[in-house]
Amino acid sequence: MPLHYQNLDSETRRYMIDKIKQDIAVTNLYMGAFLSETGKSDWPKLLLNAATSGDDSALATELSNYGRLLQTAVRRKPKSEELTTYKVPVMAPEMLAEGEFNRFYARGLCRVAIEKGIPYLVVYRAKQVAKPRSESEAKIGLQVDPKQLLRDLRISTGVEPALGIPPGPNSGLSVRLP
Repeated sequence: MPLHYQNLDSETRRYMIDKIKQDIAVTNLYMGAFLSETGKSDWPKLLLNAATSGDDSALATELSNYGRLLQTAVRRKPKSEELTTYKVPVMAPEMLAEGEFNRFYARGLCRVAIEKGIPYLVVYRAKQVAKPRSESEAKIGLQVDPKQLLRDLRISTGVEPALGIPPGPNSGLSVRLP
């Protein structure tokens, strides 16, 4: 189920596309750990298509096709030098799609707010989750400076932003205009 992006309109999409293209140009687009070579090659186009006319759910569906995801991955065993192979999680396409689409949505919305002189964005629950984390619940209603959030999201590719907004896939949180 996709997140409900309250301000996902043509203006926000235009800024999302601009931010994606910027990240592509400087090779700063997060690829995730589970994309195959085909997935890595297709990812920029898939993300741009979703920003143009789709959402995180459509993006996850596209990621699931044509061998774009690895079937297995390798990691180091805890407290060991030994490597182990494991099956890529079934939720991998949803996690990557939701996390990155939401980040670019937030970046696009920051640009909208900055251009319109709107002083803050508001954190809200964009998707119902079965067991909301207390850390996520505490962020609902939080007001964030769009300039600070945009800067944070720009420099925190592939890791949780310093501000913790959005807090990553499966949190169900996003930002909206006041």
